[in-house]
Amino acid sequence: MEDEKNKLNIELSPDMAEGVYSNLAVITHSSSEFIIDFLRILPGNPNAKVKSRIILTPDHAKRFAKALNDNIEKYDKECKSENVAYPIGFTKKTGQA
Repeated sequence: MEDEKNKLNIELSPDMAEGVYSNLAVITHSSSEFIIDFLRILPGNPNAKVKSRIILTPDHAKRFAKALNDNIEKYDKECKSENVAYPIGFTKKTGQA
C-alpha cells in the first residue's frame, strides 16, 4: 500500500514529447532560486535564442545535479562499451579533425 501512496502519474503532451534542442545552457542563481536558460546557438550567428527556462529552488537544483551526475555515470558505463546495440541509422562514431 505504501507504493501506491508514493506513485506519481506524469503526463506528457505530444508537443512536449518532441522536446527542444539546446546546445548551450546559462545558469544564474540568487539566494532563493537557480535559473537555467537553455539556448540554441548556430555557427556564424552571434545571437543565441532562449528556447526554455527552468527555475528551481536550491534544494531541487542540488537533487537535479545529483540525478544528472548519476545518469551520466550510467551513460558512460553503458555507452562506452563496445557491445552497445545502436538503433537503425545510428552508429558509434569518433571525432575527426
